[in-house]
Amino acid sequence: MATPDMLVNALTTMLVTLDPPGLAPVFLGLTVGMTAVQRRQVAFRGSLIAFGILAVFALFGSSVLGMLGISIGAFRIAGGLLLFWISFEMVFEKRQERKEKTSQAAITIDHIHNIAVFPLALPLIAGPGAISATVLLSGTLPGVLDRALFIGVIALIMLLVYATLLVAERLDRFLGVTGRAILTRLLGVILAALSVQFVVDGVRSAFNL
Repeated sequence: MATPDMLVNALTTMLVTLDPPGLAPVFLGLTVGMTAVQRRQVAFRGSLIAFGILAVFALFGSSVLGMLGISIGAFRIAGGLLLFWISFEMVFEKRQERKEKTSQAAITIDHIHNIAVFPLALPLIAGPGAISATVLLSGTLPGVLDRALFIGVIALIMLLVYATLLVAERLDRFLGVTGRAILTRLLGVILAALSVQFVVDGVRSAFNL
């Protein structure tokens, strides 16, 4: 049975990995020229699709790893290293640059027709880091009820992401460049600590320590 500490850890990890405040300026760049109603539609659809993607990985990610012969310990080590790289990018302002480049490429290629799917839902919201964190966390929650609670946590965070996108313009003005930089670096340090814990747990599991 999932303990409150495990659920809080899941909530913190997913929240930091998804980084809703960091999505706000990118979302504004993606939806330049759109009306408020169109932005709401894009935000809702993107959040819903991202939730579906993460929920599928929460339910079946561990099973797929088992079919491929990958132990959960090995995946914890790999996922922890990936999350650590993302935290490194957050601390040194590399992740925001990559997100902005992704959004610019999408506008050039597909304009705004499928922005909710690509790049908003995938890979900006449900990116490699979020998917890795989802599989890692679901692997520590083997019970059906535990997985259901975890999907509830994902749904809660997606509601927060959706709300953040709705107020993206006001949030971006409120935080400013300095505020965004401070918040992103702070979240990056927290994610670095969480990712190291994943690696430690993975080593213990892989080598039966």
